[in-house]
Amino acid sequence: MVLLVLMRLGEDAYGVPICREIEAQTGREVPVGSVYATLERLEEKGFVSSELGKPTAERGGRAKKYFRITISGVREVRRTQRALRNLWNGLPQLERGMG
Repeated sequence: MVLLVLMRLGEDAYGVPICREIEAQTGREVPVGSVYATLERLEEKGFVSSELGKPTAERGGRAKKYFRITISGVREVRRTQRALRNLWNGLPQLERGMG
């Protein structure tokens, strides 16, 4: 989900907007710390890259860390999409409805 959000947000993706987009799409509150932990794991796997912005006075001299999806990350999104389609295909409960 985080990779999809990075694709949606583009190059201006950092912690708070990533959380807001996940919350907007899922209706669930997401702790910023959880998102950063996920981003770190994705970066270790090569699916995400990060870059520090310029420090700003509004942030007490701290810089924002911007994230973007890598080519490997896009490939992983496509692989996951195929896997999910395969899981969904052929489920009679979903084809004719559950009720």
